[in-house]
Amino acid sequence: MTRRSNSLILAIALVITIGADVAIAQQRGKLMVETLLDWRSASDPQLSPDGSRIVYVYGFADKMNDRNLSNLWIASVDGKDIRPLSQGEQRDTSPQWSPDGKRIAYISTKSGKPQIVVRWMDTGAEATITDLQEAPSGIVWSPDGTQIAFSKLVPAAAPKGVKMPEKPKGAKWADPPIVVTRLWYRQDAQGYRPYGFRHAFVIPATGGAPRQITNGDYDYSPPQWMPDGKTILTSAVRKPDAEWDHDGADIYSVSVADGSMKQLTSRVGPDAGAIASPDGRRIAYAGFDEKRNSYTVSNLYVMNADGSEPKLLSGSFDRDVQSLQWAADSSGVYFAAQDHGASNLYFASVSGGIQKLTQGAHMINASDIGRDGRTAAIISDPKQPGDLYTFTLQKGQKGKTLEPAAMQKLTGVNDSLLASIKLGDVEEINYKSFDGREIQGWIIKPPDFDASKKYPFILYIHGGPHAMYNVAFNHEFQCHAANGYVVLYTNPRGSTGYGQDFGNIIQHNYPGDDYKDLMIGVDEMLKRGYVDDKKLAVTGGSGGGLLTAWIVGHTNRFAAAVSQFPVINWYSFYGTADGGHNMGWRWFRKHPWEDQEDFMKRSPISYADKVTTPTMIITGEEDFRTPMEQSEQFFRALRVRKVDSVLVRVPDEPHGAGSNHISHRMAKVLFLMQWFDDHIKGKPAAAVEAARGN
Repeated sequence: MTRRSNSLILAIALVITIGADVAIAQQRGKLMVETLLDWRSASDPQLSPDGSRIVYVYGFADKMNDRNLSNLWIASVDGKDIRPLSQGEQRDTSPQWSPDGKRIAYISTKSGKPQIVVRWMDTGAEATITDLQEAPSGIVWSPDGTQIAFSKLVPAAAPKGVKMPEKPKGAKWADPPIVVTRLWYRQDAQGYRPYGFRHAFVIPATGGAPRQITNGDYDYSPPQWMPDGKTILTSAVRKPDAEWDHDGADIYSVSVADGSMKQLTSRVGPDAGAIASPDGRRIAYAGFDEKRNSYTVSNLYVMNADGSEPKLLSGSFDRDVQSLQWAADSSGVYFAAQDHGASNLYFASVSGGIQKLTQGAHMINASDIGRDGRTAAIISDPKQPGDLYTFTLQKGQKGKTLEPAAMQKLTGVNDSLLASIKLGDVEEINYKSFDGREIQGWIIKPPDFDASKKYPFILYIHGGPHAMYNVAFNHEFQCHAANGYVVLYTNPRGSTGYGQDFGNIIQHNYPGDDYKDLMIGVDEMLKRGYVDDKKLAVTGGSGGGLLTAWIVGHTNRFAAAVSQFPVINWYSFYGTADGGHNMGWRWFRKHPWEDQEDFMKRSPISYADKVTTPTMIITGEEDFRTPMEQSEQFFRALRVRKVDSVLVRVPDEPHGAGSNHISHRMAKVLFLMQWFDDHIKGKPAAAVEAARGN
């Protein structure tokens, strides 16, 4: 039997082993992993031009084929009329209204491969207008509605191999060797990158042959139209040594008629996300000056349509600007920003000044803003998964922000599923670290929490490291709480959402003081009296997996650990990870062969001789971000020393070990649960015991 078959059988065996316990817990009204089979999602809301309707993407699980699917739904802004627009076992994404509101373009796999589909809203008639071999993305209507621009790969010839002898008739030979010549030759969740470059295309909205607009051996970002309909905006690194470039992309305007280009930005630093104002006079974009920081806040800029007079519009606003959208009157730019675990909407006036438009401990994950300020958005909070909301923004009213109570909820895609389930309460925690910096986090308590009792505890660490835990609903954390654990998740130094200094302070010192932030958080939990100091567990993924492995090499206070898809050895990571050389360039002062000591002193493998904590490592077989060899190194080191450990290899999964298949996402959580129960509650699982013997 193959290694992959063994891995899959092990995952299935574990699900079966504790399936009865899961069913019992579910009957008691606690959230468990099997609810993922019935979970729904709402995303990518798009307002009709007249502001009366919202099209959004409705996601669901295909239980029988172990995959995620999605269709399009439409809602009236008053919520009285909500219905499906498309149906079927396919993935429908990226809806875009035509300028007159009479059609919708979207990308669908219903014909087998992703293609662009146009739907006429009055009759419901549809036409698949492309027949592409490579998947399109970034579709956008021309201002007059006659064309659709999009992005796709243009294949190029692969490097030559060797000339093989002719195969005997009927012979079945193995696939030929792969010849690699590029610096960046593979990509997580994609595999070995196909030879070629991403270019901008246009196609008649009624169908026809797509026409390539951009040129050269460069990758271009998805296009955006200028209001004149004659020009598109895109960004690219148009340099001879683009693979080796660290300066970032520049913005270009491209003639739709003949492909002629004009470079609009040229600084040392990335500029991207360019969008034109409705009056065509200005272009807004995001970027920053490259200073080789580990983390740099992305700022909002505007320039004239010809690229002249670039201006920093976000001023001293010390947060990343995201999801740029011009106001209909061209008076300024709406954007989203994350701050202290929440995400809200803001407005930057072209005349200067930033106004906060929404207020609340929630995550506004996607939004579309209409002519009169009418907004469609996906919003989530600690007790509510993401749903579609609508509200009206009032820019220009200083000091006034829209509170959650003024936002109308249109959908409840998981309300019926959660109606009989008692969730764990979520509490914010703030504490001072060793140097006085304040660390923010959240606690999820078991649904039937009793402060007089002692509970087992999980410290869950986010990856990145430049990322941010937030106040959105977290299905997995609620599952661990339902299993009787108190869960703590925090934003240690290096996290985004707290400004440039807080995010970049870990440069050339990761992992390091962030470890102290996490341990002080555990100490704060113990002070509360309801956490059992003999039943502490720690886990995290990616950067959180690295910190988990670092923690067990620096303390034995935890009874069990699970390091998920971690970085274990920075020296080998530099050469094997898909972006290893780029990350190494930012996070270290030199190349690994120039300063081996610096790379190794920050590698968990260097402290494997100190590990006594029972440790599981779980990683996807197709992970190119933190490749399997990283996990193998740590597992081998622990097993040589006879530390209680197990390596779980998840087949056909990239970074995250659970994005391709729902069963793997469930299995990953169940492996964590059972490993912790085994070592903390004393409930060994046959599947995990079998894994130890492999």
